[in-house]
Amino acid sequence: MQKNVFCATLIISMLLIVPAFAEVSSVDPAVLAAQKQRIDVIKAVSPSVVAIFGAEGAGGGSGVLVTQDGYALTNFHVVSGAGNFMKCGLNDGKLYDAVIVSIDPTGDVALIKLLGRTDFPVAKLGNSDTVQVGDWAYAMGNPFLLATDFQPTITYGIVSGVHRYQYPAGTFLEYTDCIQVDSSINPGNSGGPLFNDRGELIGINGRGSFEKRGRVNSGAGYAISINQIKHFWDHLKSGRIVDHASLGATVTTSLDSTIDVAEILEDSDAYRKGLRLGDEIVSFAGRPIRSVNQFKNILGIYPAGWTLPLVYRRDEKKHTIYVRLQALHTAAELQEQAGQKKKPPVKPSRPGEEKPPQMPNPHAKPEPAPPEQYKHLYIPKTGFTNYYFNQQQQDRLLQALNTTSNFSDRKGTWSLTGKQEDGSEFTLTLADKGVGFEAGNDIFLQSLETGTFVDEPPGTGGLLAALHHFRLLLSGQSDRFTDFYYLGSELLDGKNELVDVLVATQTGTISRWYFNKADLSLRGFDFYLTENSEVCSIRFEQFQTLNGQKFPGELDILYGNRPVMKLKVERLKLETLDTPKK
Repeated sequence: MQKNVFCATLIISMLLIVPAFAEVSSVDPAVLAAQKQRIDVIKAVSPSVVAIFGAEGAGGGSGVLVTQDGYALTNFHVVSGAGNFMKCGLNDGKLYDAVIVSIDPTGDVALIKLLGRTDFPVAKLGNSDTVQVGDWAYAMGNPFLLATDFQPTITYGIVSGVHRYQYPAGTFLEYTDCIQVDSSINPGNSGGPLFNDRGELIGINGRGSFEKRGRVNSGAGYAISINQIKHFWDHLKSGRIVDHASLGATVTTSLDSTIDVAEILEDSDAYRKGLRLGDEIVSFAGRPIRSVNQFKNILGIYPAGWTLPLVYRRDEKKHTIYVRLQALHTAAELQEQAGQKKKPPVKPSRPGEEKPPQMPNPHAKPEPAPPEQYKHLYIPKTGFTNYYFNQQQQDRLLQALNTTSNFSDRKGTWSLTGKQEDGSEFTLTLADKGVGFEAGNDIFLQSLETGTFVDEPPGTGGLLAALHHFRLLLSGQSDRFTDFYYLGSELLDGKNELVDVLVATQTGTISRWYFNKADLSLRGFDFYLTENSEVCSIRFEQFQTLNGQKFPGELDILYGNRPVMKLKVERLKLETLDTPKK
């Protein structure tokens, strides 16, 4: 009897189990396909995710590789305490050396370079402007430094908000136009990638709403948009301490809900181009402005120095201007963020006064020794994160210039003759002692022996001083500038092709040289008598061969946005002299 009861119970149990198996086997194929797609995406992108550790194993965070030769993005706050060299692990189980390249303290971005390979796996860049609320998002990285085996942790969620503005943390760090996600982001995720469901990199995870909630995920994390980083990409490769842009004006919401200019600096380019108090800001950089936060969002994703379109309304009439954005911070403020704060001068001892002994700090930790084979990849210089990478970019552009226009053996007096647009003749003389311009009965001179540069001819913004810079650059005398460096890239005049930018200074004057990124041809330069003066713009057209080298056949000269003259060069006479001593 008991045996029969047992058999009956077993049969009933099996009958109950069979439908469960049937239910599992009948899972909707779409669900299984979606699951497989997630797994395939994760497998595809995981090799590009970087686990970052300090040189001595202290601290760390996450990053993501974006070029095969090893450039990887992370957060500034991840590398700020990691030293100039660090260790980075990939999911191939290998640990690689890495060197700091550049930092963006305001945007909380840093660029590092992994070493030892030229075929690193990379993430595919997406377009963060197309991200929508509700999109799936993968956050990947090294939360709580769990990835001791270098296998990234993956969290999965949705985009909770776009174009978010996060107020500055302290006085510097500011997240603008960022992506909000509910994918779990915890300490250690900082600097890691945010991927969309196609495996495209749409952001760099960096900030969570941890305040008053403890140091754990609260469901509100923020990623720096990849489109912001695209704007800064070449600036980050410059090895500099990168700064963000300021319009030189603040805005406020008026009673009728328009966004109006509340304050404006009179030495700003926006003021020189015509913007005034009370003007309504309609759009900036091609995006409509409907709130103060929206204005901050758009402004914050561009580097200092870019020229961008701004539309404003006054008396019911719209005006479009192209404004060069100024720096958000001073050089001293940026250097302090990079740990380059100037030490106070040592007070000189009085005669007979014994100098107090310098006591070592017992708590100070020495900088770890860099890997011997890579130590040449780091060059310290005030104002730069790593000057080595700036030198590489300078050499790239100067070598391209020398290939087509090498006048390094012509360091003597230059004489340019030709015709102006009205057919009248001109002569330009460029020498070490001065620059002269003769047109008809008019003669203009700029002495180079007094150390004072002036606006000659008047109303050009210092054309003759600008042509002195021109001669120095083309004749290979960049060492005669007091400062010379690679800036990054920008849109030429805010509306044309993308150009690489070299910056040169001499006795307070500044020139910005523009090289087309596609073919590295020299497109022209901008010149400033002082940092905040109106610009003298010189653009090169119709290159021709003179003295066996390419030389601009036409110089188009503008002062501000007003055309001044066109000089058509017909003859070029060059003297050969040894390089003059400083």
